[in-house]
Amino acid sequence: MRKTVPTTIPRRRLGTAGPEASVLSLGSWHTYDRMDFGDAVAMVRHAVDSGINLFDVAVYGMPGHPPVFTDVLFSAIVRAGGIARDDYLLSTKLWLEGYPQQSLRDQLANALFRVGADHADVAVLGDIRRDDLDLRRLAEDLAELEREGLLGCWGVNNWSATAVRTIRGHALAAGSPGPQLAQLKYSPCRRSIPDGEPFAAVFAEGVSMQASDVLEGGILAGNTAPSRQIGKDPGEVRPRIVEAAKGLAELAAELDATPAQLCVAFTLTHPSTSTVLFGASRMRQLTDNIAALDILDRVGSSRLRSLMDPFWVDRDIVDPEGP
Repeated sequence: MRKTVPTTIPRRRLGTAGPEASVLSLGSWHTYDRMDFGDAVAMVRHAVDSGINLFDVAVYGMPGHPPVFTDVLFSAIVRAGGIARDDYLLSTKLWLEGYPQQSLRDQLANALFRVGADHADVAVLGDIRRDDLDLRRLAEDLAELEREGLLGCWGVNNWSATAVRTIRGHALAAGSPGPQLAQLKYSPCRRSIPDGEPFAAVFAEGVSMQASDVLEGGILAGNTAPSRQIGKDPGEVRPRIVEAAKGLAELAAELDATPAQLCVAFTLTHPSTSTVLFGASRMRQLTDNIAALDILDRVGSSRLRSLMDPFWVDRDIVDPEGP
């Protein structure tokens, strides 16, 4: 197995008005609260030293569920690792289920309090789960947070192309640059939405993509029966993804790579990808995923996309417009 690991990870701008972010970004869902603290400090320190500067640290606790502390732990991890606030970009989430009764300002203040920061560089709006969401008011509230310096820029998570373009129009009218990124499920198996025409129009307007769930909760990395909670299953294609994982593992062996490296490398072949979000709970996972950049350089974007075509399982099943 090749061990080449870049010492500096390239950066791409988030959208047209966002910051320069590393093409690999580290998530925190179900990670730091499952790790030995010392191991977590070493891993995050290594990520920063390797050039990763974007960390998704969201508040995932929900009413009626056990409390989670992964974001609180992150604040201790960066202190213990001697990582200055200027050395990383902080991304959080803002949820829409209780909005506007629960204001974006209050949510953001709570998230910043928990993580020990005075501003977020990025905020990603959660899924739209209701029909009466006032996108104009939402855009105006986000514009105000930007003007006050509490929020650098913002994006959306698994929204439809129409919803993204609609809120962008309202944001521009409110004096905001609008959404700078769309966080979308993207992998060799889930391609219908990011590769479709509706989002091609979104990307053409300057919104970039943050590829997420690139390993399908670990299934595409070889863990075909994950024990932890994983994301939802648009199109109910997960059984087919489990089957595709076998072929992906065989291809990885032929290319002297790991399945996870192929998945990460593949997502970077999309021309609108600004950064790829993944979670890691072991140093080896982090270093293997960083080495995906070497795989991409060695195999090449065009060839990699061609090799991955047989594993596209949501083709003609999931509406490319999105949720």
